[in-house]
Parts: sequence; structure tokens; C-alpha cells
Amino acid sequence: MKRKLLGALLSVAMVASLLVGCSSGGSTSTADNAGNDTQAEAPANNTQTETTAGGKIGISMPTQSLERWNRDGAYLDEQFKAAGFETILTFSDNDSGRQVNDIQNMLADGVDLLIVAAIDGEALNTAMNEAAEANVPVISYDRLILNDAVSYYVSFDNYTVGKLQGEFIEKELDLANAGDKVYNLEITAGDPADNNAGYFYNGAVDVLRPYIDAGTLNIVSGQIDFDTVATAQWNTDTALERAQNVLSSYYADGTQLDVWLCSNDSTALGVAQAITSDYAGSNSVVITGQDGDEANLKNIVDGVQTMTVYKNVSNESIVTLGLAKAMLAGDTIDASLANSFGIECAYDTESYETSAGNKCPSFLLVPNVITKDNLQELVDTGLYTMGDDGYLSAN
Repeated sequence: MKRKLLGALLSVAMVASLLVGCSSGGSTSTADNAGNDTQAEAPANNTQTETTAGGKIGISMPTQSLERWNRDGAYLDEQFKAAGFETILTFSDNDSGRQVNDIQNMLADGVDLLIVAAIDGEALNTAMNEAAEANVPVISYDRLILNDAVSYYVSFDNYTVGKLQGEFIEKELDLANAGDKVYNLEITAGDPADNNAGYFYNGAVDVLRPYIDAGTLNIVSGQIDFDTVATAQWNTDTALERAQNVLSSYYADGTQLDVWLCSNDSTALGVAQAITSDYAGSNSVVITGQDGDEANLKNIVDGVQTMTVYKNVSNESIVTLGLAKAMLAGDTIDASLANSFGIECAYDTESYETSAGNKCPSFLLVPNVITKDNLQELVDTGLYTMGDDGYLSAN
């Protein structure tokens, strides 16, 4: 699949200072700067900063309602403070208007660089245009922002995340050798406002499509297109409700469900709950996920969820810190920087765009599959501890 989103070059002044990146233009809009609700390493309702000599970094995260964003925020805050930067960390409660206000407040507070994980990649134009006007560079973190003020994109290879899920299903069911056997599949995708969700979905479906077309995989509900299977805000309860509806409508007569493709762990949590309580069959259902959330890792130990695609967000914060330091120092940014992190990371100048035809240089990390058989790999990162009961908890 040709991976395209939308990308660009920063303003002329920014290019002069950063040497490479996406350029910006456009007019400045103004908005109310009130309502900035920020936190550092623990939930709080007031701005927390630490004064140092390294410069000031604004870190805008989408929400605290998903475990992974709390981890991202904490890792970024910790890494930048340890490197001598002052930080402002905000969580915007999945409210794009609030995220705009949060970013505007950071700009008013004189940040030198912004790191933004967008709630909605198309809803931050006001704040992004103001960042460009102020010559403040922007790193789009994990989710691509569709605005040409973005300088660089740091994420995992999102298409590969979905591809790993599809390949896992392919191997787990031995689809290549299925013969006349038919397996029943259902799909739960992610948030339409999150640009990554389409990559996850396409990566998995591209692997599974030949088996769907051949009839080896049968989607009993007929629900396959992204818009139908998408889950707003990756919400667990939304995924649960839809899964219950699918099970009661298409599987209540004892029809066997073999696999449920879930794009991430929060949606997998809802699907697993529905299968546990509402599925009439007695077989174990293969359930995929992504992120390595504690509740899902417990489900993997218990045999309720089958796998998760793990993305080491501590490594993502390390790459983001290295990139930010290079940008602020005016260093040349190219593949050699990606090679300097000591982390498997690719420098990609073709796959992502912030607007039609405008490439956004990206640093893409590599995810990996976690099952019950290799949970020790998470412990080996130092980011998880395994208890005597075999369950993992995040450090």
C-alpha cells in the first residue's frame, strides 16, 4: 500500500534555523487562551514547570483517559528535564478546542519548541499557524498533524503495526494452509480523527484481504469498511457496545467466531469483555491489540487476549529529545541522526505529508509483537515488573 497522509516545509525563517523540515505559512488566528489545564509527571490541574538553562519545551498530550498517553507524557517530561530543559506538560481531555488553548498558552509562555500529540490531526490549524508566526518549531508526536507548521514527525511505523497484527492472525490460524476451512472474523478499528488509525487498519487488512477475497476469512456481520468499524476516541465502552451488538445480531445462534482484529488495547478491552460475557460459543477467540496496557497484559496472561503490538514509548521520547536538541542547536538533520540514537529507527522523507505534495521528514521506530510466550521481553526493558502471579505492572 502506498502510504500517504499529508506534509510540508516550515517557514523560511525556520528552515534557516533548523536546516531541514517542513515549511509553514498561512495567517495567524487568535483564540481564547483561558482553560489551560496542565500537569507534569502526575495528574494536576495547574501548570508545572522546572526552571533550567536548556530552554523551554511545550508538551501537549491528548488525554489521561488512555494509559499510554500518561506514559508518553511522563517519559517526555522526565527525559527533557533530565537534559536540562524547562517543561510545560498538558493533557487536553480529548477536547481539540482545549488542546488549541493549551498550545496557545504555551506559546504565550515563550516555549522554544512544541511537541504535540494531536487529538484530531486536522483541528489544530489555529495553534499551528500561531506557532509558525512565532517561529516556534513543532514536532508532531506519534500522530501526524495536518498542518505545514510541523517540522518533523516522530512515531512508530504505523502501517507495520497493523501489518504485524494481520500477519499474526495469518500465522495463528495457518491461513495459507487452510484449504476449504473457513474462519469467521470481525474487525474493530480506531478513532477516525487519529491519522494513525487508518494506517493500523490498512496494514492489517492488506495482509488479510487475499484470505477475505478467497473466502477463507468470512466477516459474518459484513462490517469491514473503516468508517463502519471505527471507534471514536478509541473508547473501550464504545467498542464494547458495538461488539455486543455484533455478537447478539450474528452469533447468538451458536455461529463460531474465530478472530477479532482490534487495532489497539483499549478497543480490545471492550471486545474481550463482550466476548467473555455475550459470546455463545465455547472456543477461544483470537484477539489482537496494541500498546501493552496493564489490563490487556493481564488478559494475555489469562488467555483472554492473544497478542498486543508493543511500542516502547520510552524509546520514542529518547528519539524526540535527540531530535529537539538537534533542531534547537541548528544541526543538520538526516539519516545520520536516526543512526545515533542506539535505537532501531528509520529516517523517512517520503511516506508522510502534512498537506498534498508536501513531505514531512519522519523518524519511525519499530514495534514488536508480544504474546504470553514472550512477556519477559517487556520486563527486560526495565519498564515493567512481573509479579509472582505472572501479571505485569508498569514501572
